[in-house]
Amino acid sequence: MRLTSFTDYGLRALMRMASAPDRAFTTTEIAEEFDLSRHHLNKIIQRLARHGIVTTRRGAGGGAMLARPAAEIGLGEIVRLLEQDQALVDCFGPNGTCCVMPTCRLKGRLHAAETAFMAELDRSTLADIALPAAAGVPHRSEGPAAVQ
Repeated sequence: MRLTSFTDYGLRALMRMASAPDRAFTTTEIAEEFDLSRHHLNKIIQRLARHGIVTTRRGAGGGAMLARPAAEIGLGEIVRLLEQDQALVDCFGPNGTCCVMPTCRLKGRLHAAETAFMAELDRSTLADIALPAAAGVPHRSEGPAAVQ
């Protein structure tokens, strides 16, 4: 499965926030660390805040921080939220049609693979993938998939 950049960037931001859960991070700070678009990151943080993953505050000392402990935030929960409305294949979407139906045998297998993928993510939490508190600036090629 391939995650969207929206999810990739969201995971990077959350991994950084999990490294210092009592600290507020500005979107500028995170965007600069990971070489991301601040505008795009703002949209991600807004969605995470609307769904109770992060809290935000304005003004001096403001920014975004985890709304609950990283050990209570499942990776599956994050990916489902950020990949919302992103069907694995077109025929899985709400308006999806399949020119091979009713004889298609692929859809069931893809659905099973997607379910297994999400089940694996459900076994891990944000605490499991938090970046070290003193981590340096990662290389551009590094992302959530590069962290083990």
